[in-house]
Amino acid sequence: MTFRRSLAVAATVTVAAPLALITAAPAFAAGTSAGPTQNQPTYADLVNAAADAQQAYDAAVTAEAEGRKEVEATLKALDSDTHPLKAAVIAAEKAAKEAAATKDAAEKAVADAKARLEAAQGDTDKAEAQRALETAEGDLAKAVAAQQEADAAAQQADTALDDARVAAVRKYGQIKKALDEARAAKEAADKALATAKECVRETGLTSLAVGLPAKVAAGSTVDFTVRVTNGTQRTLAVDPLVFFHVAGETRGAKSLLKVEWSNGTAWQALSGEAPQHIAHIDIMKPGEHSDVKLRMKVDSAARNADAFALLASDASDAYNPCVLGPMKRYDIKLLPAGSKTGPADDAKPGRSGQDEDKRPGAAKPGKGSGLSAQGGASQQVTRTTATEAGAEGNLAETGSSSAMAPIALTSAAAVVLGAGAVVAARRRKSTRNV
Repeated sequence: MTFRRSLAVAATVTVAAPLALITAAPAFAAGTSAGPTQNQPTYADLVNAAADAQQAYDAAVTAEAEGRKEVEATLKALDSDTHPLKAAVIAAEKAAKEAAATKDAAEKAVADAKARLEAAQGDTDKAEAQRALETAEGDLAKAVAAQQEADAAAQQADTALDDARVAAVRKYGQIKKALDEARAAKEAADKALATAKECVRETGLTSLAVGLPAKVAAGSTVDFTVRVTNGTQRTLAVDPLVFFHVAGETRGAKSLLKVEWSNGTAWQALSGEAPQHIAHIDIMKPGEHSDVKLRMKVDSAARNADAFALLASDASDAYNPCVLGPMKRYDIKLLPAGSKTGPADDAKPGRSGQDEDKRPGAAKPGKGSGLSAQGGASQQVTRTTATEAGAEGNLAETGSSSAMAPIALTSAAAVVLGAGAVVAARRRKSTRNV
């Protein structure tokens, strides 16, 4: 990034700007849906402001170091007898001392002349003594004037030297002040950027399963859909997050479940060992939804087993690199081959809990294949509430809370992912431009 401001501008404009950015940075309550406010800085603005403030601070640090060397060199030079100002002081002080000595001698001459006059006896002696006194008093007057002039010259030379010292220190003081201001601007810009990076929870950003059965027999394949709905007031870039797991399975073991998602032209297999972002959606306007087709194949060797699916959406907009939708858990019962699954009831999402913005670790959103959701374009939906996404009448509400404990993962999932991955805060990577 080019350095767009001079140090002087950075010391003034950049100081105030990040402070305003801090106050304008969004701080949304859990479960609310808030669009950008007028004149609110975008995340890119905050990134640029922080970069500019850092550059201004770096320049101020360099300027302060150079200024410190300069003032030290100047003060050292001013203290040298060879410096013109210091030499002038030395000469003036010498002249003042000589003038003072001359005045002292003149005062003594006056005193002697007065004593002689008092001791004179005859008129002739008195007249001579009087003339000598007048001469001595005249010399004293001249000596006094000369001393005053010499003292003034010495004072002037000393003041000039002091002024040079003060000017050097004052110049450094201005540079030091610019550094302090640049530091304050940098801290303010960093704080504003850090505030913007804080994850924002949006209950209206939902990822819900459509057609995912609650019971599946071994050897069968089921097709279903994940419907991603932007029930917020934001235009978002969205990365749906999915994870499927069978209780008791460990990392690296062959899974009884094979889940794939369609990018519209081909099927992409999920790893099954960690949550993954799929079907990146570059632009999703408020009120739009997008469907992603998935299919789940159950191994014919499966017996009675418990499985679950986790669905959520990570997103970003121009103002926040981390926008989190609620995560939902779907419990699925795997039955032996040939078992009757009864009515084709869809699995229902579990209730939300606390700390919903915590997620297991997942692949970096917005990267990888770069493929879009099945169907290519989002569809407009009627926004009745931020928590509804009607699809054939079988989608459950997302719940009244925007939080769910690290998804209340089963102990089996904890074994697969590791405790650290299960409780790691799910935050979007901020490396992608927003």
